[in-house]
Amino acid sequence: MYDEQFPLDPAVLHLNHAAVGPWPRRTAEAVSAFARENLQQGSARYEQWLATEQSLRAQLQRLLNADSSDEIALLKSTSEALSVVAHGLDWDDGDNVVITDQEFPSNRIVWESLRPLGVTVRQAPLNEGPSPEDAILERVGERTRLISVSSVQFGSGLRLDLERLGRYCRQHQILFCVDAIQSLGAVPMDVARIHADFVMADGHKWMLGPEGLAVFYCRAGVRERLTLHQYGWHMVEQMGEFERPDWQVARSGRRFECGSPNMLGIHALHASLQLLEEVGSEAIFTQVIRNTSYLIDKLNSISGKYEILTPTDPARHAGIVTFRPRKTDPEALFQHLRAGGVLCARRGGGIRFSPHFYTPPTVLDRALALL
Repeated sequence: MYDEQFPLDPAVLHLNHAAVGPWPRRTAEAVSAFARENLQQGSARYEQWLATEQSLRAQLQRLLNADSSDEIALLKSTSEALSVVAHGLDWDDGDNVVITDQEFPSNRIVWESLRPLGVTVRQAPLNEGPSPEDAILERVGERTRLISVSSVQFGSGLRLDLERLGRYCRQHQILFCVDAIQSLGAVPMDVARIHADFVMADGHKWMLGPEGLAVFYCRAGVRERLTLHQYGWHMVEQMGEFERPDWQVARSGRRFECGSPNMLGIHALHASLQLLEEVGSEAIFTQVIRNTSYLIDKLNSISGKYEILTPTDPARHAGIVTFRPRKTDPEALFQHLRAGGVLCARRGGGIRFSPHFYTPPTVLDRALALL
């Protein structure tokens, strides 16, 4: 149904949305139109650009089910948003942060950078205990100030029960931070239901947008708890009053955006999210899970040659399937797949496939045939 929106080269078997996804046709056309407008008219239609920016904030509000677009900030990356949180909070010597032992470096390094302030990072071993959530909560102590987890682990594809973790955090007055880069756009997100204080995600994976633009959700009730370390013309309440000698920090999430907006990225992500909204988050999730289950079933049927590293419980699935050969070198198999046109990744001790909702069954079958 959406083949015309993804006219990928037939030689490319794109199973790499957990890294960098392709743009839909409409996104490429939006960028081309924006570039052509710049070429011919410069910034004559800047007010319309600002309207697109506001429309994007509203799209992201709906995608996250945030209370208001005031809770949405547009930053450069997930890492920047995590840094805004980590270095915006007021820490005391002896505080600790709980993460997992499978986090992407962005959600580990930023907390480790707080060590000079006396903050300890506790890593929960997700493969131990009755459940991953139990493993995380067992690491919580009296001085735990924040739990920060990826909604879906980049290596294994494990999807966490965010609602359980968020409910615990709210009950115990612990801040809850979610790196949603491996789920937003593929798995429905409701920041109210999961009791999130902070959620961040780049646009270039499952949201099918460009690199260099990320959403940062900051719950209104904790917004002013973050000390700002970047200042500029764009993050003041009186934005545009350039001659004004007095100023106040913006009351909205714009307070985290110190300088000029990434208008090119805004137009691109706006177009991509239009497509996702047309399809619908539940329909996207259904097809993503269908693709994941199909891959796992087929891999299990290949004479026991492969070990599935992604959890077997369907409730833990998202868009990632990671596996490794039982008797051969994973790197050799990875190179064989790449030579066959498969875009995939070496992650989590194995090979990671990550198709999206639109990925045709023929692409999955052609990749599986190479195995």
